[in-house]
Amino acid sequence: MLEFPRWKYVLILLVLALSVLYALPNLYLKDPSVQITANRGALIDDALTAKVSQVLADAKIKPKSIAKEGESLVVRLTSLEDQARANTLIRESIGDGYTVALNLASTVPPWLTRLGGKPMVLGLDLVGGVHFTLQVDKKAAIDKRFDAIADDIRSTLRDAHVPYRAVERSGVDSLKVVLANPADLAKARAALVKAQPTMTYTDGADGSLLVRVPQAEMQQIANSAIEQNLTTLRNRVNELGVAEPIIQRQGEDRIVVELPGVQDTAEAKRMIGATATLEYRAVVEGNAQEAAETGRIPPEAKLYRDRAGRPILLNKRVIATGDQMVAASVSTDQNGLPAVSVTLNGVGGQRMFDFTSANVGKPMAVVYTERVPQVKMVDGKEVRSFRVKEEVISVANIQGVFGKQFQTTGLERAEAENLAKLLRAGSLAAPMDFVEEYVIGPSLGAENVERGVKAVVFSFLFTLVFFGIYYRMFGLITSVALLFNLVIVVAVMSLFGATMTLPGFAGLALSVGLSVDANVLINERIREELRQGVPPKTAIAMGYERASHTIMDANLTGLIVGVALYAFGTGPLKGFALTMIIGIFASMFTSITVSRALATLIYGRRKKLKSVAI
Repeated sequence: MLEFPRWKYVLILLVLALSVLYALPNLYLKDPSVQITANRGALIDDALTAKVSQVLADAKIKPKSIAKEGESLVVRLTSLEDQARANTLIRESIGDGYTVALNLASTVPPWLTRLGGKPMVLGLDLVGGVHFTLQVDKKAAIDKRFDAIADDIRSTLRDAHVPYRAVERSGVDSLKVVLANPADLAKARAALVKAQPTMTYTDGADGSLLVRVPQAEMQQIANSAIEQNLTTLRNRVNELGVAEPIIQRQGEDRIVVELPGVQDTAEAKRMIGATATLEYRAVVEGNAQEAAETGRIPPEAKLYRDRAGRPILLNKRVIATGDQMVAASVSTDQNGLPAVSVTLNGVGGQRMFDFTSANVGKPMAVVYTERVPQVKMVDGKEVRSFRVKEEVISVANIQGVFGKQFQTTGLERAEAENLAKLLRAGSLAAPMDFVEEYVIGPSLGAENVERGVKAVVFSFLFTLVFFGIYYRMFGLITSVALLFNLVIVVAVMSLFGATMTLPGFAGLALSVGLSVDANVLINERIREELRQGVPPKTAIAMGYERASHTIMDANLTGLIVGVALYAFGTGPLKGFALTMIIGIFASMFTSITVSRALATLIYGRRKKLKSVAI
């Protein structure tokens, strides 16, 4: 007989309620906005808000709002034209202390946001933005690593009291160690084998020692450089909060960066192409203010300035650098005050131990150096240059002897968090060149969204009309199930942050087609049972039961194809596959469970059912 468990009705209502709730944020359109983020030493305060307001008022641009959202000041505007004008005016007026970027600000109500509701993430082809392909200079990464290996060899020989004349590069994968006394060859080899056992050591005819780096380690150096660049780029872009960036590896030595919502190519290049390093240096005694005014700087010192602009004399010799950082996290010292726990590698730890052993109670500084690429348009051509910014971000006294693990104290909580963030982000392990770039305008992205939505809506309406005419009541049941299917797909993609791309709309339309196919199988099976003289209620029940196996088999095949496309495809293929996979699961649920529940609700309680409108 035609029956349906009550708990399944409860499940359907629960899924429907949650789907509507989490699909709802997509009805709230985003505001074109300008996002202002403070660089080190700058503040997001009332003075900045007043200045931005005055700049826009002078240009007769009326913003929707100017307010601090998170760690940034967000200026919401009414149109894309106002957004572009405001972006240029604000950037010119507030100076280099801030990063100004185009964005699209959410308008989802706070209560819905607190429940986890958020609109679907739109890809580059739907919201507009910039796309870059960068090529990593693997040779530079290997050269940099060989320099570090040479320093390690020198340190090991000094510790072993083995005099040497030179440690220099020899060929693609080797270093040549020239000893002061060839008789120390065995002693040098024993010390180096103990310190770096993965290397291959060969005695030279002239009494030198050839240190060869294995090919596997050479490959690992190149891969590590690309992975470090990926991590650094993600940290750098994510901290600016610009839309939903896509940063992924492509091939052996390329990185793809997509920044939806960003229309300024020069700003995007500045954002992702900057290189930064961190250095620990000793503070040199003396009157830094007098040295800055007179220009008389001690020969062993270099003049720096802190975030407040105060001069500081630091030793030219670097104790440890950001390249030697292994980990950094916010912690507390023995007094419960904020601190940053830092872990160095072996070489950096030894240098830090040697320095702190001789300088307990003396100050040590952390210097942040940033090399920012600048791109300007001159006579219609790009002119590239670099601006180097050096800044002392922390000065603290050495409380005791330490090596690879230590704490930087004397910081406020916010300062400690910022310092840990800088240390974790690190620097680019190897230079990168822009080999491909293009911009998709916001108007083109909006047009793509409009066309994609129109395609899905028309496919649904055509299906609705056809099913209503051809299958009558069961056609209406099918249409309700299809609508439920679309709501589930949108809700799932919104809830889990899946990115909707233009091919994703094709996947969505395809999922509608698959759902139609499943309902056609069910309806035709019911018709077949009725033609054989089976009672109506029994025909409906048997139609669903016998069609379910066929639907499962057909959708399983589609799932396998979708998973393969997602696993091995890139970019547009992934967007298409993801939408199709979610649509298939939703289709199986709505066609087999939801439509049967509706059919049972309509026909199940009728005692004498003589015919079915199908």
